[in-house]
Amino acid sequence: MAKEYDLVIIGGGPGGYVAAVRATQLGMKVAIVEKNKLGGTCLHAGCIPTKSLLRSAEVYRETVEGLKYGVIANDVAIDFTKVQDRKNGITDQLHNGIIHLMKKGKIDVYEGYGRILGPSIFSPMPGTVSVEMNNGEESEMLIPKNVLIATGSRPKTLPNLPIDGEYVVTSDEALQLENLPESIIIVGGGVIGVEWASILSDFGVDVTIIEYADRILPLEDKDISKEITRLFKKKKIKVVTSAQVLGETLHVDGNVTITALQKEQEKTFTANKMLVSIGRQANIENIGLENTDIVVDKGVINANEFCQTKESHIYAIGDVIGGLQLAHVASHEGIIAVEHMAGENPTPMKQDTVPKCVYSHPEVASVGLTEQEAVEQGYEVKVGKFSFRGIGKALVHGDVDGFVKMIVDSKTEDLLGVHMIGPHVTEMISEATLAKVLDATAWEISKTIHPHPALSEAMGEVALAVEGKALHG
Repeated sequence: MAKEYDLVIIGGGPGGYVAAVRATQLGMKVAIVEKNKLGGTCLHAGCIPTKSLLRSAEVYRETVEGLKYGVIANDVAIDFTKVQDRKNGITDQLHNGIIHLMKKGKIDVYEGYGRILGPSIFSPMPGTVSVEMNNGEESEMLIPKNVLIATGSRPKTLPNLPIDGEYVVTSDEALQLENLPESIIIVGGGVIGVEWASILSDFGVDVTIIEYADRILPLEDKDISKEITRLFKKKKIKVVTSAQVLGETLHVDGNVTITALQKEQEKTFTANKMLVSIGRQANIENIGLENTDIVVDKGVINANEFCQTKESHIYAIGDVIGGLQLAHVASHEGIIAVEHMAGENPTPMKQDTVPKCVYSHPEVASVGLTEQEAVEQGYEVKVGKFSFRGIGKALVHGDVDGFVKMIVDSKTEDLLGVHMIGPHVTEMISEATLAKVLDATAWEISKTIHPHPALSEAMGEVALAVEGKALHG
């Protein structure tokens, strides 16, 4: 029997379930189709579990370094089973919370694989969703007024580096490790690769990053990339850039070996395991796009500023439409999409007001244009930079490496970008993001009273530094 809804969402990740909650607030009857678990990659194989591992690694690192704080802790060791148990407990708790939200909002959840059908006896337009149920029961037919595609993404792979789940893994398999390797090669120095390098290095693993670009974190400001490279090398992480992996992996005596070409020289690298972290690709296969007029370009769905596809009643959000592949972006896009369906006239999202974070040690956070992007776009810029070494709270915290960098349009005084590397900057970036949203100037930020002692004082100081007037540096 076919069931009718105002909205059917395919995918129950942070984009899908947030959109569902907002849609019910707007009076819609909503269903979510999810083939695995509500929460998606972010909750079960991405944001949350990796941050749990990062926190355990941080506690271990700080305990080992406890003597510099006057704390003596002998025979410090890692129980990796308990590390994994803690991670799993956090994801389970959050998963149960999402289930509660669905029940609270009277949102129907179908556990199965959803596909969009073309025009049929159910509807003259494409959009009916057929659900192949996980429990083996007969497929369900859902007839919605609107469809939201939120199927997320999966790790990209390389043809010459086949994933075997034992020696060569993606982040999915890495999260299920039962024991820590002695050494690992990480192919890819983007956000995922850098976070895993930080986790494993802090746990005592010998880490080598091999990056094709000329720097790790190549999408961040060049000064940020330079600083994290310096600090990673200080942590004994080997960083190999401008390197192309050649051929296939060799497995010998429990190790994996690869060859990479760097500056016209072939170099061989060997480790217990290899993590392939070269980005993510959209999950758009086998969901029925061929039954619609939806346009796919370069592996992602084309959508307008309101996340509407060429089929006006079918929307798409998150990783499937490209752009910034971030959980908070998917959630925000989900809200925009359902508000547009409801005629609420939402404000489109501006890419330059989206905060980006890397939760490594040191942390990295940014919003807006890099200095290079600003110059390439024709801006005449003023740049301020302030080191955490001038911040008392950083000294107290015992972590003074890093800085905050601010880029300003010298003609209009508009804030163009803020880039941070150092302690807890993933929390600090929200002030800079709000400043971007409110179109604040460096002068206005400098007039904001920041508490003392606090790491956020660096924001006030860097705003002053734009005019060469920093007080403590």
